[in-house]
Amino acid sequence: MITVDEALARCFSLVTILPSETVALRQAAGRVLANPAIARLTQPPFDASAMDGYALGRAAEANARFTVIGEAGAGHAFDRPLGPDQAVRIFTGAPLPQGAETIAIQEDVTVSGPQITLTASAKPGAHIRKRGQDFVQGDVLSAPRRLTSKDLALLAAMNIPSVTAYRRPVVALIATGDELVMPGDTPGPDQIVASNLFALEAMARAEGADVRMLPIARDTEDELSQVFHLAQGADLIVTIGGASVGDHDLVGKVAADLGLERAFWKIAMRPGKPLMAGRLGPALMLGLPGNPVSAIVCGHLFMLPMLRAMQGLQPAPAPTQRAILAEDVGPAGPRVHYMRARLTPGNGLPQIAPFASQDSALLRILTQADALLIRPMDDGPRRAGEMVDYLPL
Repeated sequence: MITVDEALARCFSLVTILPSETVALRQAAGRVLANPAIARLTQPPFDASAMDGYALGRAAEANARFTVIGEAGAGHAFDRPLGPDQAVRIFTGAPLPQGAETIAIQEDVTVSGPQITLTASAKPGAHIRKRGQDFVQGDVLSAPRRLTSKDLALLAAMNIPSVTAYRRPVVALIATGDELVMPGDTPGPDQIVASNLFALEAMARAEGADVRMLPIARDTEDELSQVFHLAQGADLIVTIGGASVGDHDLVGKVAADLGLERAFWKIAMRPGKPLMAGRLGPALMLGLPGNPVSAIVCGHLFMLPMLRAMQGLQPAPAPTQRAILAEDVGPAGPRVHYMRARLTPGNGLPQIAPFASQDSALLRILTQADALLIRPMDDGPRRAGEMVDYLPL
């Protein structure tokens, strides 16, 4: 068995970054920007008012008087210069008139016909958004980065209608086993409903992938081989179950017959020991365990980092955080243990407590878990109050 870190390094060594393509801005959410985006204009393009009020020809103290000679609104500039004792009624976002030095907000002004009187001082430059305060033409949004809604707003403001992004990875999911039926079907007396598929599909989609859920492969070499052929065109083939050493665990044999170049098999981790990875023709392959929790944990540790690397992001393990143990825990054993756990607020760092049962077939506990408490291999007993690492869920 190899360590989790070594297995992940071998997974990354298999990854090739996908090609890039042009994507309309409206379709770019969640995509990974491949090339830096360069602002095509300056924002704001002019000095603008940040408040509703009056643009004044000079800064002034309270009781100063000005004559209002016009109005400026967003999209409608006042086109004459201001004298020192003149003012223009101005609204948020409107261009600052030539000669204006400050903005008096409307709450600090009394109005009498065309005259206004300040009830508070108007300092030089007050409430003015300077030209280029946000960004200037030629400024860069760096790549690679996964584009968020905030990034899209900035790109739109930069007058960029499309971006260059890495292609979405295509993931083919294959559940294996005579014991499985799909949700909505009626299980036989010795069958269960396939559940792992739906968690892994949701996880992969959230990481930017397009997902193909293939038919359940029954426990014959011919049928498993046929389903593998349906995965042609995928960038990553993820099998679930059948990766162990039992008489009906056929994934490794069939994949090898189809040309799998295996990078590893079996990892010193719990849950998830029977896990394999390799390259099957042009596609990567990741063989996950069949137990629901094992498959989902391995999805977090291996599938998601691989998908991120395929999209040009930095190859890196799933990010961990730190917490304080809320109770004593025993020794970890010879494999790193990812324990379903619950977080509670603490004084600074959160507190973390593992669930009493860690059976890898129990999904209900997984839905109640906030985190996976990471117990390093051969880690000794730990006392409440000690600092530990965890993987957020």
